[in-house]
Amino acid sequence: MPQPFESAKAPKDPDATRKLLSTLWERNLPMLRDRFAELEHAVVAARAGTMTQPQREGAISTAHKLAGSLGMFGYRECTEFARRIEQHLEATGPVDALRFGEDVAAMQAALSL
Repeated sequence: MPQPFESAKAPKDPDATRKLLSTLWERNLPMLRDRFAELEHAVVAARAGTMTQPQREGAISTAHKLAGSLGMFGYRECTEFARRIEQHLEATGPVDALRFGEDVAAMQAALSL
């Protein structure tokens, strides 16, 4: 019986794996930057007290996507920031704009974006 991902033909050479991940990272940078821009817009809205429910839901979705994709690239600390953002925005009540902004900024700084 085949094992999960057996047919994926992952490189057995660690250097080839690093090169593949680096290529994928570079290819996905524009999308990552777009996701951070969406979070930054949500932070601005939260600070102004004008964040809409659709904007909040979009930020939750974006944080969730970032948690998964950054984890795949080995950015565990950033994954934790993204999860914290997601959980904070999913909670009922007003958004703590200061905390939200700090977490987004910390993720960006850790990634040098």
